[in-house]
Amino acid sequence: MNKLKWLLAGCLIAGTAHFSHAQNRTISVKADKLLADVQPTMYGVFFEDINFGADGGIYAELIKNRSFEFFKPMMGWKVLGKPVEGDFLIEARREKNTANPRFLKVKLRNNKKGSIGLANEGFRGMGIQKNLRYDFSLMYKRTGAPVTIHIALVGGSGNQIGESPITLNNTNGKWEKISGTVTSADSANKGSFNLWFEGDGEVELDMISLFPSNTWKQRPGGMRADMIQILADMKPGFLRFPGGCIVEGFDLSQRYQWKKTIGPVEERQMVINRWNFEFAHRPTPDYFQTFGLGFFEYFQLSEDIGAEPLPILNCGMACQFNSAEVVPIDELGPYVQDALDLIEFANGDANTKWGKVRIELGHTKPFNLKMLGIGNENWGPQYLERLKIFSKAIKEKYPQIKLINSSGTDPVGERYEYLNKELRAMNADIIDEHYYRRPEWFLQNAQRYDSFPRTGVKVFAGEYAAQSDKTVSINNKNNWQTALSEAAFLTGLERNADIVVMASYAPLFAHTDAWQWSPDLIWVDNLHVTATPNYYVQKLFSLNKGTNVVSALTDNKVIAGRDSLFASAVIDKNTKELIVKLVNVSGAAQILDIDISGAKKLAKKGELTILQSGAMQALNVVGQAETIVPVTKSINLKGKRVSVSTDPYSLTILKIKMS
Repeated sequence: MNKLKWLLAGCLIAGTAHFSHAQNRTISVKADKLLADVQPTMYGVFFEDINFGADGGIYAELIKNRSFEFFKPMMGWKVLGKPVEGDFLIEARREKNTANPRFLKVKLRNNKKGSIGLANEGFRGMGIQKNLRYDFSLMYKRTGAPVTIHIALVGGSGNQIGESPITLNNTNGKWEKISGTVTSADSANKGSFNLWFEGDGEVELDMISLFPSNTWKQRPGGMRADMIQILADMKPGFLRFPGGCIVEGFDLSQRYQWKKTIGPVEERQMVINRWNFEFAHRPTPDYFQTFGLGFFEYFQLSEDIGAEPLPILNCGMACQFNSAEVVPIDELGPYVQDALDLIEFANGDANTKWGKVRIELGHTKPFNLKMLGIGNENWGPQYLERLKIFSKAIKEKYPQIKLINSSGTDPVGERYEYLNKELRAMNADIIDEHYYRRPEWFLQNAQRYDSFPRTGVKVFAGEYAAQSDKTVSINNKNNWQTALSEAAFLTGLERNADIVVMASYAPLFAHTDAWQWSPDLIWVDNLHVTATPNYYVQKLFSLNKGTNVVSALTDNKVIAGRDSLFASAVIDKNTKELIVKLVNVSGAAQILDIDISGAKKLAKKGELTILQSGAMQALNVVGQAETIVPVTKSINLKGKRVSVSTDPYSLTILKIKMS
């Protein structure tokens, strides 16, 4: 398409041009001309602990700063009643416990219920559901007579909506865990939690915890079920974790270290989240990583939702936008060993050191890890130097593991060109490309991979998201304009499935009151989960990815922007279906005659799924009914030619059974 037509496409996506066609356009689909295999991993999810994605997000813990390890030990807590100075003290046992040194010492003076206590504010409040049981636990150490703690759920207006006492009977001076439950009599989107003390003497407290009982698969200390369900509904081919920039850290001391995220939660060492301080326009001083959601849980989650696990590991480089710190080459050994040990943890048997650890954590079968990412969005010769060392060591021991390599931060420019050239010379398995661009870019690049070399090197569209304003802008919105442009771009990825083997939107989750980056695929508050139009676009592509790309042409040319249309077609050998995806970015309906050949017989009825909005700036808003959602209807077929009217500004998916 020439430059003028691309500019026209940019106008159309903005909703400024309207036109009609004098005659129907014909799309020729050859159902027997298989062009490429579509990988089961084609569409997946990228998870990063940003926007309160883990703590305060999918990790269902409701207590913020449960072990008093934040930089400000009492952040999230408030003293209640009228204690005497010194009744609440933070102490540290750094010589004995470096992972969780701090605890709270409470001095009681024959206190009655309601005289002194603590309140926890949760993560921008607590989402409390009516008639739901909440599971409470804490670790304590006590000498002397038993004391009683009254745990209370509190509504948004300060009214108590649930209470239960718990008595600390163990008085032998050793740390012990105790549990209890409380049921809520009402709901609150911004509730809180109180502890009231009754008794005399001193008690030491740590790991004060509260979880809803309806976690994903009802696992104690597990994940927020509604947030995981919306992921499972996508049927993702892979789950990339744990990020993202948090893999790198501001400096290497803050990098993600997977071995510190497994085992008992009280022994997992908290670190600051690099999004705590990254953006001056969105400061989040209470953003830390407790690692209650660690690598074992990520692997387990991948298995739960039927996705291939894709862990990303630090390559010996901190974030190059921050400190740009690198570990010396002669000190890279432990980083490489972490990668080798992770593969053993995921796939090893009971005769291996780390396979045995996984089994002891409760997962006897291997996680069947097939892919591993080395570094996140790193660039430059310093990255390639370290990547080669990782690649050599991993391929020598585990040649079957596919390695994901970074192409940097951008899909164009000097950084990208350098890395792309060097990685292809290294015969890289998969190159990870990231795209944070305006909607026009996505339209203009629907043919990006048509001319890529058909070699063994594959592409992972690892982070894509159309920006309604500009990258790193607080004004970016998940509007229909951005989603529609992504749909057009995805037809180009799908058409080139022999090159592009994975794709995922990023970031994944965002809390309405605690986000750092926008746009995001799924927005939540403490009680609600809302899918964006962008979510529905990727979900529809994922649920209709098929098994093989087939030819879909107009005038023997691919359909990638001509007359504001974008298209791709696949067949699904398992369900014996032909699936045609049509994206109309113009302001007028377009009637398309789809001429199908290569199928012996077609069903008399087909299925049309339409995702559409006439308002390009329209959004789905958290806590309100979603307005941009897919609608499915049947369509009658006669022979092997079907006429489809595509609505203005729409994604239309035609599905037909074949014999």
